[in-house]
Order: sequence, then C-alpha cells, then structure tokens
Amino acid sequence: MIDRVRGSVLSIGPDYLSIDIGPLALRVLVPPQACAQLRVGSEVDVHTALVVREDSWTLFGFLDSEQCQVFQQVQTVSGIGPRIALALVSVLGPEELRQAIEAEDLAALTSVPGIGKKGAQRIVLELKDRIGSPVSTATRATGGSGDAWRASVAAGLTSLGWNPKEADAAIEVIAGRVAEITDPDDPDVGVLLKEALRSLDRS
Repeated sequence: MIDRVRGSVLSIGPDYLSIDIGPLALRVLVPPQACAQLRVGSEVDVHTALVVREDSWTLFGFLDSEQCQVFQQVQTVSGIGPRIALALVSVLGPEELRQAIEAEDLAALTSVPGIGKKGAQRIVLELKDRIGSPVSTATRATGGSGDAWRASVAAGLTSLGWNPKEADAAIEVIAGRVAEITDPDDPDVGVLLKEALRSLDRS
C-alpha cells in the first residue's frame, strides 16, 4: 500500500500529476482542482490510494487526507469504481457528499456524471451509517481569486468527459453569475463546477 507521495511536480495533465520522487516519477490521478492549484516544479505531499486491477496499478491522490478517506469509502459501494468515486469527490467534495447522503438528496448525487438514480440510492443505502455526519462549515476547494477558477472548472469538465469546446461554453454561461453562485473574491470551484455541469445538462 502506498499511503503518501512526496516530491516535485514534473508535469500536469487535466486529471493527473507526474511526481518526481527521486529515482522514479509516479503518475497520480487527482481531482481537477488539484491540477489547477499546482505548477510544474511545485513541491507536493499527496495522500494516495492504490487501486489494483488485473491489468493495471493506479494511484489516486488528494491534497488532503479527508478527500482520500471519502474516496476510499465511496468505492466500497457496489457498482462504484475509482473513476466515479473520484468524480463524486471532485464535484461534491467530502462535506457536500455527506450532506447529500444524510438528506438522501438523490438529485445532488445524480448531478455527478456516471451516477444514475439507482447508483445514488445504493450510495445512500450503503454509506449513510458509515461516512459520518456533515459538519457546519464545509471544507472548500478554491481556485484562487479573479478568473483563476476558469482553468480549474475547465479541467474538471474535460476530465469528466466533456470536450474543451463544451467546457468553454459552460464556463461562459456561468461567468456572468459568479457573484450569485459564490464569493467572487474566493470562488468555490466545486460549486462552480456543479453549476457548469447543470448548464451542460440543460443544453
């Protein structure tokens, strides 16, 4: 088991980091918000979960331990693989995911690409007594001030299967409403990503 990876960022993709750990460089799949927050050459300390399949060993990484813990819990739900678990953590975040499960908010869960009504019902049924209760103050994943959120939202949409043109169109739809959606001086990337996904669903 690989619990943590520390090193410098060699390259950044839409949903992964290549991390130099000395004699090796490891590719770690991460939430798109992490890609937007980091730069090549940055030093990182990533909490990781190793997913072993017959044809691959894949490292999933997170900038905080809570995201990593929730990612692993979500994978215990029947029919939920690591890619969908990563999407849940990326779009909703640990706190909002707990809130959705506690409230049995299927609409919030099915807003995540890859989650249908039956999958949402399984998540609620299998995790409600195990994932923990939400706290009053959500942990926010921010993309910085100004328009820096655009890159993070675009990376999130493309990693979830939308093409760059569709991502750009969704960003333009929500760009004029940022102040209504979140604090424009400290934008919540998770909230903006959900709004962008909703605009794509309506189109």
